Amino acid sequence: MINKMVVANLVQRPMRSLISVSAVALEVILILLIVAFFYGQLNGSKASQMGVGADVMVQPPGSSALVGVTGAPVPVKVGDKLRQLPHVVVAAPVIWELTTKPTLEIIYGIDIDSYNSIPPPFHFLAGGAFEGPYDVIVDDYFAGTKHVKLGDSIEILDHKFRVCGIVEHGKGARKFMPLSTMQDLIGATGHASVFYVKLDSPSSVDAVVDEIKKVPGMENYAVRSMQEYLSMMTPENLPGFATAIRIVVAISMIIGFMVIFQSMYTAVMERTREIGILKSLGASKFYIVNVILRETALLAIVGIVVGTIVSLLARRIILFELPTQRLFWSAEWVVRATIIALTGALLGALYPAFKAAQKDPIDALAYE
Repeated sequence: MINKMVVANLVQRPMRSLISVSAVALEVILILLIVAFFYGQLNGSKASQMGVGADVMVQPPGSSALVGVTGAPVPVKVGDKLRQLPHVVVAAPVIWELTTKPTLEIIYGIDIDSYNSIPPPFHFLAGGAFEGPYDVIVDDYFAGTKHVKLGDSIEILDHKFRVCGIVEHGKGARKFMPLSTMQDLIGATGHASVFYVKLDSPSSVDAVVDEIKKVPGMENYAVRSMQEYLSMMTPENLPGFATAIRIVVAISMIIGFMVIFQSMYTAVMERTREIGILKSLGASKFYIVNVILRETALLAIVGIVVGTIVSLLARRIILFELPTQRLFWSAEWVVRATIIALTGALLGALYPAFKAAQKDPIDALAYE
């Protein structure tokens, strides 16, 4: 009986119910899509670093663990010091450059001889290495989704580049240009973002890390084994990552809270006489609160379902329009978004529910 009353109350006010459902759905969409974007970038960055094949990474002091946000402060001459150390086979300087045009991605500026000496080497599906300063190597995924062929011209960092090679994806970025060209474009002549170091044996990693830190002038450099670096790439270790997620969740929860509060408070005011009739017929305070909270829960559940479906559709559309974009999705975050949205909605309905329960039946029946 009570469930029929709940549904009838919501159907009687379709516009208010639609607004409430939309607010909860928007809350869920915000959470799931922001999480999809942030975690997608993080997981994609981890996968690309694993594919490079290095044993040790050398970065300047204070470097972020997130690829592409450090700039290029390391002198290329540091490579000469690294190559003199025991067990070091290759020390490849690389510039990571973050760009948002046409989509968010990391472009690599590489010295192809040293970079390609780190196994696994590039597996060229077409073309070959750089022949000129404005040549670019792209991976097969980018070439396939963008319908790029050997010899085509593409724009990178507001300059035209000729596609000289197409390689199998997985070894770092999706686009690679000559290190010297990248240095000129970003004003970092003679510098790099990182050195990828390959050793003669993975068992020598700890010893080499200690040796590098003993090199004069490199005492404060961030020198990590690849395994250590990958283990650091978590939301807790990335500056601002967890904070940004918390801010999005908080904003989403506030939106849901405020809309539900306004909707249920107005509904209680409009149904003052109805509440008076229920109380005069013997309805307890708990019964009144139960009705209001059930209405809110039903609105929230419908909003959560709609928001999840819209998020999945939006994710598919984004991946269709931007195939190289990495987007994360997990059932765990769907559950989290559900709990957050439902909690926010119920909190927003608590005051209206208790206000309704406190109404005096005589005053409520006399209400016009």
